[in-house]
Amino acid sequence: MEVKAVSRYIRISPQKVRKLVGDIKGKPVEAGLDILKFMPQKAAGIVEKVVRSAVANADQNPNIDVDSLVIENVILNQGPMLKRFRARARGRGSRILKRTTHITVVLAEATF
Repeated sequence: MEVKAVSRYIRISPQKVRKLVGDIKGKPVEAGLDILKFMPQKAAGIVEKVVRSAVANADQNPNIDVDSLVIENVILNQGPMLKRFRARARGRGSRILKRTTHITVVLAEATF
């Protein structure tokens, strides 16, 4: 059985989050959380929070054993961009794109 948690409109670039996701896919939840805890990136704390939310969602279902959960997939989609302008030389302006991310964590029970 699958359980998921979604976090939307996170103010970080999806590219920065994708660097971390490969390290935790396919690992047991406990191992994945340990890996994320000791990563120095800001995105690690955000992904850790979503994984913990998915575990809490799984805990609500009495048919699921929380200790046997595996991080099956982490889906990162780009959210809407905030568009800002910055003053440049000779009266011009340049666009700054502040990107947002939608993070979906899918957990599944391990089949041994």
